[in-house]
Amino acid sequence: MSDEYTIRLYEPRDLDAVYRVCLETGDSGYDATHLHDDPKLLGHLYTGPYVTYEPTLAFVLEDSEGVCGYTLGALDSEQFYRRMGEEWLASLQKEYEDPPGDPTSWTPDQRLTDALFHPPTPELFPEYPAHLHIDIIARATGKRLGKQLMDTLIQALRDHGAPAVHLGMSVHNDRAYKFYIDYGFIELKRDEDTIYMGLKLS
Repeated sequence: MSDEYTIRLYEPRDLDAVYRVCLETGDSGYDATHLHDDPKLLGHLYTGPYVTYEPTLAFVLEDSEGVCGYTLGALDSEQFYRRMGEEWLASLQKEYEDPPGDPTSWTPDQRLTDALFHPPTPELFPEYPAHLHIDIIARATGKRLGKQLMDTLIQALRDHGAPAVHLGMSVHNDRAYKFYIDYGFIELKRDEDTIYMGLKLS
């Protein structure tokens, strides 16, 4: 690890920073700030429950300017999504209103808000029970830091006894797809929006 960058376990003081990273990578790996009036919605769905329920599988990448990336994991996907629905989303539903009207006319924020009330059925892969997310903002890309972040989480998943892990990524994120293939992931399934990748850990 370069002296300029540190990978460490997530701490509660990092919450706003990981939400910001999620937003700045939320458009197929690129900055989605311009797409959203509510900067927390993406984080509510894709970072908050992980750092809350699986903090021992949450790692941040930090440089002199602050947190610039993270990797987040869930050991048992089925159990995690159940808890996320029953506790995390149920709490957020008290803060938001289910968007009315024609979904084809919704803004990006309305589509995310709808997911708080009607989350899509998660894809589960019994042979790959754990899952993960990894995001790095622009200033820290191209430095092989993604591999080091991934190595950190993969070792933690192994230490927790996970036999295999999967992830979902946008079909439009060619850069991420190459990264996962080079790392050793295989493609498990794809639809018009998402590619699912898997990696055996033992």
